[in-house]
Amino acid sequence: MAQAMNGRRIIDTRNTAFLPYDLDGPLQPEMAYLPISFDRTSGQGCYIMRMRPGAVTIAHDHNGMEEYLVLEGELIESDGTVLRAGDFVSYEAGTHHNSRTTTGCLLAVFEWRRPPAEGR
Repeated sequence: MAQAMNGRRIIDTRNTAFLPYDLDGPLQPEMAYLPISFDRTSGQGCYIMRMRPGAVTIAHDHNGMEEYLVLEGELIESDGTVLRAGDFVSYEAGTHHNSRTTTGCLLAVFEWRRPPAEGR
């Protein structure tokens, strides 16, 4: 449950229900997410993502930046790179990938778009 005070929110991610994950297409029951500041309309903001052991993301392209911090477990990228708790990944707009986990994992995900360059 979220607590708010003077523009601050505190979300107890251990005891707040996650939502079914469908951000990359059809519902993926082996994954769930907890929106923190994420806005589905703009596709920007932060969310916590939980992947059960054996979960595989749908291959997807990035319209903007996608960054994430592995909080728990291991995540294996489509190129075979193994990411562990403490690893931070940054994908530029236009990249394509998918990920999987054998152990299960918890990620803090940040999706955003760079501001347009001045003078363009």
